[in-house]
Amino acid sequence: MRTLKAVHSGADLESAIQNCMGYQDDGEGFMVGVQINPISGLPSGYPDLLRFVLQHVEEKNVEPLLEGLLEARQELRPLLLKSHDRLKDLLFLDLALDSTVRTAIERGYEQLNDAGPEKIMYFISLVLENLALSSDDNEDLIYCLKGWQFALNMFKSKKDNWALYAKSVLDRSRLALASKAERYLEVLQPSAEYLGSCLGVDQWAVSIFTEEIIRAGSAAALSSLVNRLDPVLRQTANLGSWQVISPVEVVGYVIVVDELLTVQNKTYDRPTIIVAKRVRGEEEIPDGAVAVLTPDMPDVLSHVSVRARNGKICFATCFDSGILSDLQAMDGKVLSLKPTSADVVYREVNESELSSQSSDNSEEVPPSISLVKKQFVGRYAISSEEFTNDLVGAKSRNIGYLKGKVPSWVGIPTSVALPFGVFEKVLSEKANQEVSGKLQVLKKSLDEGDQGALGEIRKTVLGLVAPAELVEELKSTMKSSDMPWPGDEGEQRWEQAWSAIKKVWASKWNERAYFSTKKVKLDHDYLCMAVLVQEVINADYAFVIHTTNPSSGDSSEIYAEVVKGLGETLVGAYPGRSLSFICKKNNLDSPLLLGYPSKPIGLFIRRSIIFRSDSNGEDLEGYAGAGLYDSVPMDEEDKVVLDYTTDLLITDESFQKKILSDIARAGDAIEKLYGTPQDIEGVIRDGKLYVVQTRPQV
Repeated sequence: MRTLKAVHSGADLESAIQNCMGYQDDGEGFMVGVQINPISGLPSGYPDLLRFVLQHVEEKNVEPLLEGLLEARQELRPLLLKSHDRLKDLLFLDLALDSTVRTAIERGYEQLNDAGPEKIMYFISLVLENLALSSDDNEDLIYCLKGWQFALNMFKSKKDNWALYAKSVLDRSRLALASKAERYLEVLQPSAEYLGSCLGVDQWAVSIFTEEIIRAGSAAALSSLVNRLDPVLRQTANLGSWQVISPVEVVGYVIVVDELLTVQNKTYDRPTIIVAKRVRGEEEIPDGAVAVLTPDMPDVLSHVSVRARNGKICFATCFDSGILSDLQAMDGKVLSLKPTSADVVYREVNESELSSQSSDNSEEVPPSISLVKKQFVGRYAISSEEFTNDLVGAKSRNIGYLKGKVPSWVGIPTSVALPFGVFEKVLSEKANQEVSGKLQVLKKSLDEGDQGALGEIRKTVLGLVAPAELVEELKSTMKSSDMPWPGDEGEQRWEQAWSAIKKVWASKWNERAYFSTKKVKLDHDYLCMAVLVQEVINADYAFVIHTTNPSSGDSSEIYAEVVKGLGETLVGAYPGRSLSFICKKNNLDSPLLLGYPSKPIGLFIRRSIIFRSDSNGEDLEGYAGAGLYDSVPMDEEDKVVLDYTTDLLITDESFQKKILSDIARAGDAIEKLYGTPQDIEGVIRDGKLYVVQTRPQV
C-alpha cells in the first residue's frame, strides 16, 4: 500500500519525505517487500529539518511550519539545478513542500483577521519567497522580497514613511504577479486550447485552464495577502482611494474597456466616461471622452496624463477594488464625477444633467492652430549658437537659450542639430529617387484611409541614403562643438547614427502622432522635423519637473518625478510608478515625498549619442505636441531589474533631500528665467544635475 501511495501521490508530503530519507517494508503475505535507500548528497542536518516539518504540519500556529518549509526548499534548490540519479524524488519533495506552504498559508488566514501590518507583511514575505523558489526567472521577485524585508525594518524602526514605502513594494509585487500570470497564459494556454479541441473538452473549461493553474499556486495566496494589506497601507499613509491626475467635473455615459489603447482612435458621439482596466501611459484619449478612470498607475507626468490635463478631461487612478467594481457595474449609465485633489465623488444622474452640461460646453470654441512649412536653407548641420526659429524647433532653441544663463551648478549638454528641411532635401536626392516615389504612393494610400500605410512609410524612410555633403557637414559641426564623431569608431558606428536619424524623421508617421495632428486639423504635410543631436549622459537618475503642481494647479508648488536610469521609463510606457515629490518655492530645501518608486526596470546606456525629435508641431499654443515623436539613441539601452533597497535615493535620507532639493531649485531657476511655468527634463550623474530640455508647461 505504501508503494501504491508513493506512485499515485508522488507529491504527498509524508511519502515524498520518506522516499528521500529512505525506508524498508518487509511486506506481508503476497505483498513483496520494498526497500528505498536514502538520497545521497542531502545537506547536513536535512533529515532533522524534514522531521521538524512533519512534527509541525498540523499545528494551528503556522509560522514555525512555514519557516521550516522555506528553509527546506532553500537547501533543496541547489540539488534541483544539477544532474542527480534521484532527481524525480527530489522534484516530488519540492512540489510537496511547495504545496504544504500554500495549504499552511490558507490555514493561517484566520491568524491575520486581527493582525497588524507587521504580521501581514511578514506573511507576504514568506509567500513571496516560496513563489521565487518556484520560478527560474525570479530576479524581480527576489527584489520584491528584499523590498518587503526593508519595509519591515522601517516599520520596526518607526520610520515615518514606512507605509508609503511599503505601498510602493506592494504595487511592484502586483506588477510581478501580473507579469507571472501573463507568462503562464503565454506558455500554458495554447497547449490547453490544442488538447481541449482534440479531446472535445467544453470551451468554458478550456478558457479557464490557466486561470485555475494560477489559483492553485502561491501567486493566488500572495495576491490575497496583498489585497488584504493594501487598504491598511493606504489609510496609514493617508493616500485615500484615489489619485486624481486631472481634476475636472464632468457628466457622461460610462463605458468599460480592458485597455485604453484599444479605443484611443475611436470617436464617441456622446460624452463618455471610460473605465479602463489598463492604461500604459502613452495612449491618446479618444474624441468624445470626458473622463478616464483606471486601477492602473500611469505617472502623473506621463503622456496620457498631460493629454488629459491639456484637454480638460477628468483622469484618475482608483486604488479601491470595491469602488472600481461599483463603477464597472454602472456600464451604460450616466454618471456625474466631482473630483477634488484627492478624491472623486460620483453619482448616477438622469440625462437632463448631461444635456445641461453639453449646452454649456458647446459655447467653447477650439483654438485655431496652423503650421508654417519650413524650407531647406542650405545647411545640413548647425551649432547651438545658430539655433533660430527658422532652423529648429522649440526643443533646440530652449537648450541654446539656457546655455550661460542657468546657475553654474546646472549642466547643459553640448548640442548640434540637423535643421528643418534636411529630410526633404535628402529625399529629393537622385540616390533616393526610388524611396521618394514609394513614399508618394504610400502617402496617397494614407490620405485615402489606409492606416496600415503608416508602418510602411516608416520602413520606407529607413531606406534613405545619406548625401556625402550631409556626412561631412555633420562631422565638422560635431567636432567643432567638442562632440565625439561616431565615424571615428568605424563605418558601422556612423551607420548606427544614420539609422537613428532616419528613425527620428520616420516618427513623423507614428500612429499616435499622426492621429493627434488630425484631431486638431493640423496639415500633416506642413509638419517638419529637425533633429537635435546631444551626447547621452549615462544617468544615475532622470527627472521631469512641472513648476506648477499639475494636479492642484498650485503655482507656489513644484511637482517632480524621478526614476533610476534614463528618463524613457518615466515618459514611455513602462509599468510602475516613479518617485514623486512636491516642494514649496519659498522653501526649496524641504521637499515632501509623495510616493516611492515601483518601476521594476531601469534603462542604462554606455557613452553614446542621442538624436532627438524637434518638430515645428511641438509646443504650439493650444496643442501639446511634445512627446509625440521619437528620440533615438545610437545604442540600445540595457534593461536592468532594479533593487531599491541598495539605492541611496531610497535608503539615505540626507542624499535624498539633497538630490530632490537640487531638482526643485533647478526648476525654480528655469521658471524665473522664462517667467512662465516650465516642463523640464533632466538627469543626475555622480551628483551633478543636467537639464536636457525645457518647454512651457501645459
